[in-house]
Amino acid sequence: MIPSYYQHFCPVKILSGNKAVSNIPFEMNAMGCKKAMIVTDKGVIDAGLINIVKEAFADSDRQIGYIFDETPPDSSNRMVNKLAKLFEKLSCDCFVAVGGGSALDTAKGANIVVSEGTDDILKLQGNEIIKKDLKPMIAVPTTSGTGSEVTKVAVIYNEEKNLKMSFVSDKLYPRIAVLDPRMTMTVPSKLTAATGMDALTHAIEAYTCIQKNPIDDIFARAAIELVRKYLVRATENGSDDEARLGMANASLFAGIAFSNSMVGMVHSLAHAAGGVCHLPHGIANAIFLPYGLEYNIAKVPQSIAEISGMLGGSIDYMEPEEQASVTVSMVKNLLKKLNRISGLPIRLKDAGVAEDKLPAIAKAAINDGSLVFNPVEMDYEEALSVLKRAY
Repeated sequence: MIPSYYQHFCPVKILSGNKAVSNIPFEMNAMGCKKAMIVTDKGVIDAGLINIVKEAFADSDRQIGYIFDETPPDSSNRMVNKLAKLFEKLSCDCFVAVGGGSALDTAKGANIVVSEGTDDILKLQGNEIIKKDLKPMIAVPTTSGTGSEVTKVAVIYNEEKNLKMSFVSDKLYPRIAVLDPRMTMTVPSKLTAATGMDALTHAIEAYTCIQKNPIDDIFARAAIELVRKYLVRATENGSDDEARLGMANASLFAGIAFSNSMVGMVHSLAHAAGGVCHLPHGIANAIFLPYGLEYNIAKVPQSIAEISGMLGGSIDYMEPEEQASVTVSMVKNLLKKLNRISGLPIRLKDAGVAEDKLPAIAKAAINDGSLVFNPVEMDYEEALSVLKRAY
């Protein structure tokens, strides 16, 4: 059914393929940029991936102004502010973010601070508060999960309040996304599984939440089908070029979908668990996804039922609620397989979350903005009940 009204927007130029990173200097030149601030982390440096980026600049008149490798696992307000000051001090004119979601979000956050002429990212939290055009940003993901290379969202950890904050604006989209399978080859098996489940959660929530629309349904379906085809392969064999590029595209398609359709209660719980317990976002989404689907079946059984076919299941002559339960079972089976292959935790207790933290997670979850888009409302007691089931 076509909604009575919907919007879709994705202004990002996408470069996908082997050696796509080599095109970065050309794209900088096309945007009128000369001096790039590379934003990354120690893990990317240690894996040798920045060398691939450096090689791209070797025969170019474009410059790397500085390689900032201090990005923490959870992008933080203090680190964002520090990066912004360094960007201005060194007179850089664009960001090239190389890493997972934290590196991309750190670059986005610093871009907000620089472009708005402020000194603190915390002054600009919220939805569509950013007024000025941002500096050009090129996003080079080294994991396949967040989709941040094509989203208008940055998630920044507030170190003072111990919370994850969302910044949302059409101005936050990177100019260019670069998908190069060489950049994800070194991702360990467990992280491959976790980030892949992050992408699947983005796609499924985009397909089932209240802001779904026919354009983003197409991207969500494509993402789900790519995850079905390639996630286990990439987890089993990290050097599988085809699987790595397939998962990179799955993450990107899911990112386009949820940046327009948004996400729901699974992400609310995941954001809360990340803020309270520092549970990695992909692992949190993996744990909560089947329980979120079960929670929403009564309201959107048809949408959830349709996902079973995308995951490779047969479409039987069942009632939507029954077929939707098949979808949940297929997600749980995928999680069990990933757990066997990589050790991906599929219960909160296995991920090291203390049971006495569940009330704090529930309290934070019901105040998370993603919950607005969930098909079903959720109060504190309901959130706590879901958490206990996932424990």
